[in-house]
Amino acid sequence: MQRLIVVLVMLWPLFGQAQAVEPLIFREKVYDFGAIAENQGNADHEFVFTNSAGRPVKILNVSASCGCTTPGWSKEPIAPGKTGFIKASFDPRGRPGYFNKTLTVLTDLDANPIVLQIKGSVAQPAEQEDMNFPVAMGNLRLKSKSFAMGTLYINKEPMMKQFAVMNSGSEPLKFLAVQKPEYIQVDMPAALEPNQKGVIKVIYDARAKGTFGFASDNLLFTTSDTEEEAKSISVFATLEEYYALPTADELASAPLAYLKEQSIDLGQFPSGAALERKITLYNRGKKELKIKALQGNCPCITAEAAKQSIRAGDSTQITILFKPQTRGGTQQKAITLYTNDPRNPVQLVSVSAYVNDR
Repeated sequence: MQRLIVVLVMLWPLFGQAQAVEPLIFREKVYDFGAIAENQGNADHEFVFTNSAGRPVKILNVSASCGCTTPGWSKEPIAPGKTGFIKASFDPRGRPGYFNKTLTVLTDLDANPIVLQIKGSVAQPAEQEDMNFPVAMGNLRLKSKSFAMGTLYINKEPMMKQFAVMNSGSEPLKFLAVQKPEYIQVDMPAALEPNQKGVIKVIYDARAKGTFGFASDNLLFTTSDTEEEAKSISVFATLEEYYALPTADELASAPLAYLKEQSIDLGQFPSGAALERKITLYNRGKKELKIKALQGNCPCITAEAAKQSIRAGDSTQITILFKPQTRGGTQQKAITLYTNDPRNPVQLVSVSAYVNDR
């Protein structure tokens, strides 16, 4: 009997490691559509996953955080080693500007939901030629008041995107200079003749920027436009680290970030109060897990980890602080976690609350 107890004690870490393997491996849990047109139909994306649970897995339900997003999913059980999908179909009609939506996935594995995220920006429709460029900055017209670069990777080459512009004035419009960050390069036309269209090329070096998460920068153009000489344009991007789909051997020795809670309900509390909640991040892999960044999708919500590096088998506390200030009613916020886990380098924690504004 004593020998049996000793054997079980010796094998217990192996049982823990066996259970630590993430059952559904997604290539990504956050997808950035970038800029999409409001009048060209739904924007669709499939989150593809592999079942590594060792038994068939069935998707029970997928719920969206907004009626503008229609979910879909694999209806039949997914056999071990096979792939399934979660589909997000976003309807951009009547929703110009930035969007950020979530899908909450329930399976028959356990009661812990999986949270997926879609985001991007919606450009208003073009009903006539001039309205192809609905934003006016003096005589310079643009398709949007900002340049959306989408998702950029800090371990890849700089990304270039082109943004169409037009001179709606009666005189030539010259681009004289531009103030910009060092990690952004801009290639602009020397001049645009009246009614002439052109493009501004933006080359963004995410490696030189050196941060994770949502980034906002500014370009300040000096022009010959007598209506508005200086033109300020924001540049938006989401910075992440790119990981190729790992092999089985790489997965066996990689760090594994596990959040037991990925959906938090803070309940009801009065306006002006601040609410704090702690969640635990576990490293169920075999190498050191590194937290690259924690970012809220609103200045009202922040997160801080007690440790930035977590040894294999260890954990750390993440403190989430929500300050609603003047906000009232139902609140849906999120914290994005960036780590060196090659399975899921980006994970989302959705946070809901109801703020009594009386």
